[in-house]
Amino acid sequence: MNKRLAGIIYIASDYLASTLAWTLFYIYRLEFVEPQKYGYKIPISFDKNYYLAIILIPLYWILIFWTFGSYRNIYRKSRVKEFGLVFTLCFVGSVLLFFLILLDDVVGSYNAYRYTFLVLFLLQFTLMYGMRLIILTRIKKLIKTRVLGFNTLLVGNNQKALDLYLELENEKYSQGYNFKGFVSINNEPFTALSTYLPRLGRFDQINEIIRENKIEDVILAVETSEHPIINNIISTLEDTGADIKIIPDMYDLLTGTVKMNYLFGTALIEVTQDMMPIWQKNLKRIIDVAVSILILTLGSPFYLIMMFLVKVTSVGPVFYAQERIGYNGLPFKIYKFRTMQVDAEKNGPQLSSKSDPRITKIGRFLRKFRLDEFPQFWNVLIGDMSLVGPRPERQYFIDRIMEIAPHYMHLLKVKPGITSWGQIKFGYAENVPQMVERMKFDILYVENMSLAMDLKILFYTVLIMFQGRGK
Repeated sequence: MNKRLAGIIYIASDYLASTLAWTLFYIYRLEFVEPQKYGYKIPISFDKNYYLAIILIPLYWILIFWTFGSYRNIYRKSRVKEFGLVFTLCFVGSVLLFFLILLDDVVGSYNAYRYTFLVLFLLQFTLMYGMRLIILTRIKKLIKTRVLGFNTLLVGNNQKALDLYLELENEKYSQGYNFKGFVSINNEPFTALSTYLPRLGRFDQINEIIRENKIEDVILAVETSEHPIINNIISTLEDTGADIKIIPDMYDLLTGTVKMNYLFGTALIEVTQDMMPIWQKNLKRIIDVAVSILILTLGSPFYLIMMFLVKVTSVGPVFYAQERIGYNGLPFKIYKFRTMQVDAEKNGPQLSSKSDPRITKIGRFLRKFRLDEFPQFWNVLIGDMSLVGPRPERQYFIDRIMEIAPHYMHLLKVKPGITSWGQIKFGYAENVPQMVERMKFDILYVENMSLAMDLKILFYTVLIMFQGRGK
């Protein structure tokens, strides 16, 4: 069973469980609820409402579980945690279904409402978790018996690395680490590990090593004296997509940093790379798409007016496209209403200022109310940007910023946005030092990402637009 197939089977099992649960629930209503209401037995028949329901209801459940990230990392799921997640989401989903489509039914007694909800919830939970339990148990068995595993890279070439490797390899039940080799941090002279694993290179080559060997897990075997460099190592690894784990020391054990995932396995600290809970991340994307579609459709008359004004007040195209650097350092084209003369950067990349003579008359108006950014809702719709996130910059200015503040790369861990905390607190930057100052607010946003924070930023952005405090 490969990982893609496991994900497909997981979704298919949910669809099948939801279809079966609703079918049994439908029969329950005909057998027990309807006779109590009408006073006579109702024959079991499957009408068009039933067939419509067994298409839509399973999709409803899959959407709920997708929103909460239930279809990610199937191989790494805990059966105990899965029990809690399925129980909670089935309960909440059943409550919503009850109030949306069942509450207005006429029943023989109020007890019928309670039993209707209870049967719906128990059928959905029992069948869905039961099928998931079968799949996860099968996967766990394949992992424990070393049939399945995760390509793993060991970072470090010391006694601690050797001890960890031997401990994991000699466990009765595997945790799934399929060691491909190790990399040394500072060309350590220790050679014993080379007897068991190949040395794949130096740490400064780790990105290429991870890509070539399709590494999924990276374990840091670092001595206590080397802890100050752990942050630099993690920063380097965060963009690789690999799961990062660290050998804990006694301080980590006493402060509760270590969380046990395997009852009989070696304890490791897992470095989480999610900036926000997966359900918030998925909901953020849903909101991005919904708002973008709404504004691009309902705002089409406004777009036509702006296009007309830009066209008749200056020579050149209506829209301005420019390459910016986005999520994970990937370039994309950002779109704006043109607010400058067509030859504004004939002498090279330049930032604008309050009294910039290159800005057109209509462009100054658009910037004041931040209307020039509206075409970027297309960037949001296609996934290059989000409504809220650090403003994207050009590679030229990123290089200048990096000379002063190398931690700018932290901002590339999230999608750029139409508006940002830095944009609200600082505004547009006129030079590189100001861009570095604004960056502080954007890093604060990245470290505290949440839907509540996004809503707050959107509120203040709308307020700034109405007050005309852009530039």
